[in-house]
Amino acid sequence: MAGVRLRDVAERAGVSIRTVSNVVNGYVPVSDEKRVRVEAAVAELGYRPNVIARNLRQGRSGLIALVVPELDVPYFAELARVVVTEARARGYTVVVDQTDGEPDRERELIMQGGGAELFDGVILSPLALSGVDIARRDSDIPLVLLGERVDATQDDHVVIDNVTAAREATEHLVSLGRRRIAAIGDQPYDTGETAQLRTRGYREALTAAGIAIDDSLIVPTTRFHFSDGAGAMARLLDHPDGPPDAVFCFNDLVAIGAMRTLLSRGLRIPEDVAVVGFDDIEASSYTTPSVTTIAPDKAVIGRIAVERLLARLHGEAAPFTWAPHRLVVRESTVGRSA
Repeated sequence: MAGVRLRDVAERAGVSIRTVSNVVNGYVPVSDEKRVRVEAAVAELGYRPNVIARNLRQGRSGLIALVVPELDVPYFAELARVVVTEARARGYTVVVDQTDGEPDRERELIMQGGGAELFDGVILSPLALSGVDIARRDSDIPLVLLGERVDATQDDHVVIDNVTAAREATEHLVSLGRRRIAAIGDQPYDTGETAQLRTRGYREALTAAGIAIDDSLIVPTTRFHFSDGAGAMARLLDHPDGPPDAVFCFNDLVAIGAMRTLLSRGLRIPEDVAVVGFDDIEASSYTTPSVTTIAPDKAVIGRIAVERLLARLHGEAAPFTWAPHRLVVRESTVGRSA
């Protein structure tokens, strides 16, 4: 429909023009009920904001940077898709960059003169930077953090509860009668917060179940890749006290790598060893067996990250937001249903 105005959308949705503007531009949180009505009216009327005119008036580029450690890790690729979709719906274009977890590259992208000035804001999933690094940044470009820099609460921050999620994953294995439960993916160094929180949740679940913690069953990895899971699982199968009867892997790539080693050694999944992953990447539902996993709500994480960034552009902030997660039970722990 040609010439559709904000006023037309507001009348169709039964809300104020300001509410329509907030939904379209992602300035401030809007109730789910009003958001649904406005989005339905926008779709029905075919409303399209004049993005170029808006950006010129506001002195902005209309570009958002999404910075992640590794684009070939499916979790980040799937998250990037959500961020691009959410930003596009609000009239912004996303430029994606990867840092390979290099601290200098991460620091450069959030500092004055480091390239961030090209963008209206930056969504960053840091791997190497500390909260101190982020607190010292000298740029006023809006920044939203993803991940475990939990001491950087001066910036908008979207995160899942990794301790609770890991505890739920381990409790699931305990509920199946498993008692010799291993963990693959601990990262006991300064920038390994995500892994450390998952290790904590794993330990809490075992302690609550009255199962003694065997540190030799906690296998660290440098990254969360297929090869890390395969190698760690091989070490566990050669354990002097025998292999575990279950393993909690700190992401799905690690889980799939571990499953490859198990199957190549002639073990059955889950009969001999049950496996739980983390991230619920698309591939985890297509492996044989399919992978039981913790599913962070990537749709919510991406949407909130974009909303927080655009709110920052208008002087508003919400320092910390928990995103939901759930346990998705598949064949790697309960077998194939009849």
